[in-house]
Amino acid sequence: MRKTNRSQVVLAIIVALAGTVGFAQTRGEAVYNTTCKMCHGATGTADTPTARMLEVKPVADPYIKNLTDNQMFLSIRNGKGKMRPMPSLNDTQIKDSIFYFRSLAK
Repeated sequence: MRKTNRSQVVLAIIVALAGTVGFAQTRGEAVYNTTCKMCHGATGTADTPTARMLEVKPVADPYIKNLTDNQMFLSIRNGKGKMRPMPSLNDTQIKDSIFYFRSLAK
């Protein structure tokens, strides 16, 4: 009986941890949510008041889709137009956020 209870507890812990992992954010998603979402929107649709005010283009816009990763990287690092620079992000964070942002268009 004792072995059965222990097995059930272990199984319950595994199921609970598996559920938690399913909701974890990717690194790019975490960076996007803290630094980009305010202007670009939760789904990249630029549907926030700030996006409308600044005329931010959505991720599905042909102009945005045609930007290279390097162009996006430099825009994030140095700023471009109305977008302010993000010097607090390291190269990996920028690359991860670009990957996540592009995934929103799919």
